[in-house]
Amino acid sequence: MLFNSVPFIFLFLPVTLFGFWGFARFFPHKVAAGWLALCSLFFYGWWDSRFLSLLLASITFNYGMGLCIARARQTGHSGVVLCLAVVSNLCLLGLFKYSDFFLSVLNPLAGTDFPLPHFILPLGISFFTFTQVAFLVDVHRGIAKEYSPIHYLLFVTYFPHLIAGPILHHKEMMPQFGAKETYSPQAYSVALGLFLFALGLFKKVVLADTIAPYATTVFAEADGGDPVNFLQAWQGALAYTLQLYFDFSGYVDMAIGASKMFGIDLPINFNSPYKAINITDFWRRWHMTLGRFFRDYVYIPLGGNRKGLHRAQLNIVCVMLLSGLWHGAGWTFIIWGALHASMSVINNYWRFFREHYLGHDLTQSSLPGRLASTGLTFVCVVFCWVFFRAETVDGALVMVKAMVSPDLVSLPSGFAERQTVFGMIAGLLAIIWLLPNSFQMSTGGRWYSWRPTALWLLAGILFMFAGSCVMLYSENVVNEFLYFNF
Repeated sequence: MLFNSVPFIFLFLPVTLFGFWGFARFFPHKVAAGWLALCSLFFYGWWDSRFLSLLLASITFNYGMGLCIARARQTGHSGVVLCLAVVSNLCLLGLFKYSDFFLSVLNPLAGTDFPLPHFILPLGISFFTFTQVAFLVDVHRGIAKEYSPIHYLLFVTYFPHLIAGPILHHKEMMPQFGAKETYSPQAYSVALGLFLFALGLFKKVVLADTIAPYATTVFAEADGGDPVNFLQAWQGALAYTLQLYFDFSGYVDMAIGASKMFGIDLPINFNSPYKAINITDFWRRWHMTLGRFFRDYVYIPLGGNRKGLHRAQLNIVCVMLLSGLWHGAGWTFIIWGALHASMSVINNYWRFFREHYLGHDLTQSSLPGRLASTGLTFVCVVFCWVFFRAETVDGALVMVKAMVSPDLVSLPSGFAERQTVFGMIAGLLAIIWLLPNSFQMSTGGRWYSWRPTALWLLAGILFMFAGSCVMLYSENVVNEFLYFNF
């Protein structure tokens, strides 16, 4: 079931919400939590009920292993149990997500002819796997201490985050599931949640889905081996850059908004990444909970920056390559991760050189310097997205070659036809760079912050109306969120 679908908006969400409030009013709160967990399982099973058993088996296994790790901490052997549990989770993820890729690499290298299994990738397996791995590690560290089976089931299956994140920490959700305030409707939270959901719907169906075809056409030509000129390549790259931004930003807004209606706050997962002044800043703003996961459970255990500058860069390379592989089983994703690793290392060494050899104060900057840094970072990110989007490495190279090969004598043919597209791109970039994001609007304290007033109510209604009109008009071709594929 998709957030941007009629069944979700007009049936599932209101039934789940009013049922939650009803159970919370007349029954113990764990009954309401159980209702929410069952609705979340229904939400997941709507896509393919066959994988419900896999999800439930994963939850049962990891809950049991969590209890075993908690008991083993008393004898000092929790590390062994943790290792077994984490390896089991990664093997399951690898079986479904990476078996085809690894066998396609192994067969020509080893001279074997193993058939590719072509497993169907269970929806959200990367997210619910990483969420539970984080839980197991937190139990081992003594951070996760609440083991209610109903709350754990809800923690993993909670529908706003189940399919495409954010990746949750046990410690930030369990207190909310146990708080009495969660089970009483709060008018402010419901109103803000509805606004954020409407804003996210608008971003997805009006902005992301409208610009998407201008990327799809160009990348299809490049992957098919057709020549692509300078303007075509930049049109495709920028269109995809904007599609992905508004698609993921829209999903995050809808997830946070839907959750806030239930009185539950999800962690911020997106904070204007195209305003980043360097690639490190970009990763602090893009898919923030994934970055947090890799920082807490990969980068820091590898040594972080505690073992010197050079070792820290090696750790960053490992994290970025893993991030690329997490997003997809293919060379294009590995190259994408390697490019981000290279840019991160260059940025860190440059900052070290400026601070220690040029004597620059890195806490001070000028407006022209920040604008130049933001522009350079954005262009680098756009080039990297080409590999992220392309189906083949050859297709990505066709795009990159065209993007760096302008016709210096005359504009390529078709410029007039592309003026409308580039006008749309310019308008969307203006929205990204000049307007406050949803996180800024929902935190309060500024003139543009959301308030329970008639003006903000009208804005929410307009966003919902525009999104619903587009959604209803194109109901037969509802577009999935891009991060559903990861």
